[in-house]
Amino acid sequence: MNAIELLDILSTGETSKVQFKEKMPHSESMSREIVAMSNSIGGIILLGVKDVTGIVTGLSHDEVEEYDRVISHIADNLKPPVYLATEVIKIEVSNSFKNVLVVYVNEGINKPYKTAHGEIYIKQASNKRLLTDNAEIMRLFQNSGNLLADEMEVYGTSVEDIDEKRFVEYFKKEFDKTIEEKGLTFEQALRAKRILKNNQLTLAGLLFFGKDPQSIKPAFTIKAVSYFGNDISGINYRSKKDLIGTIPELFEQSIEFLNSNLDSIQIGNNFNIKGKLEVSPIALEELIQNALVHRDYFKNAPIRLLIFDNRIEIISPGKLPNSLTVEDIKYGNPVIRNNQIVAFSIHVLPFSGLGSGIKRALNEEPNIELINDVDGEQFIVKIPRPEKK
Repeated sequence: MNAIELLDILSTGETSKVQFKEKMPHSESMSREIVAMSNSIGGIILLGVKDVTGIVTGLSHDEVEEYDRVISHIADNLKPPVYLATEVIKIEVSNSFKNVLVVYVNEGINKPYKTAHGEIYIKQASNKRLLTDNAEIMRLFQNSGNLLADEMEVYGTSVEDIDEKRFVEYFKKEFDKTIEEKGLTFEQALRAKRILKNNQLTLAGLLFFGKDPQSIKPAFTIKAVSYFGNDISGINYRSKKDLIGTIPELFEQSIEFLNSNLDSIQIGNNFNIKGKLEVSPIALEELIQNALVHRDYFKNAPIRLLIFDNRIEIISPGKLPNSLTVEDIKYGNPVIRNNQIVAFSIHVLPFSGLGSGIKRALNEEPNIELINDVDGEQFIVKIPRPEKK
């Protein structure tokens, strides 16, 4: 970073990625800030800059050396340790040069990071927030790949909650042999496919092969609404359904809801030929699958499928995982959040599992808008509908 880049940062003020400190704060306060940035999207801490105002007061040479040493000690004592980079930038202020110590904090790859006292913080705008909610803490484990929601056991379930016929058909399709031909019992096959662990169903097993998944996980539905107009707060709608069932059933019901509530465009003059759906069916299939397979199952919330006069919206719980960006997924660079659900989907849904679904959807409908709502912890897809003539 050079002086011009630093001045540009100072002019924009404090954000979730930029913090000003005139002097070295108490060690506990500094450790919380580093932890919060490591658990979020990283950032920089500027020492020698007044809080809020961004006025450069500068640090002496001795202060720079002392602060650098203290910061290194703080980072080594976090759990797990954090590796920081620092540098000094000289800025001319009132005809004299002042030192600003820049502390670079990368987004961590081994979340959650904790203070020496075991506290977990995340950034919330320019402030930080102590995490106490188990679901939020588990999502941090998930972000670093240390915990997978779909492979966790679902408390209170058993082999009795499995639809045996559904699983037997799936097994034959994947292996081209029956369970008996593979020399397994029914329960051995369930364990082999990570559907049964410690005599309880995994979440992936419940959502793919359960008799009634929503009786145990009621939030994992799809709320489908077709509105009059273009306002999500509107109270008038053409159709409204709560879609329930296994993931394959939710997929089929979603496509049926879209087909029933979208227009078809007549091709040619032959009225006996079925019209073409106004939005590419391929794009819709890819995007519904993406929502079901890649959503955050640590968030106890439904997927929302909303049809307006001018657009379709598919809103999935959970922001993109890790440091994945919208540009990454546009070019087919996936980070798999639900490994087991992906594995089952390859054999049941028209799903490649290779990160190419969004690419195919964009090839079919180039004006699709993808929004990674980090603050709202959701991923939004907006598909424009053709203008009515």
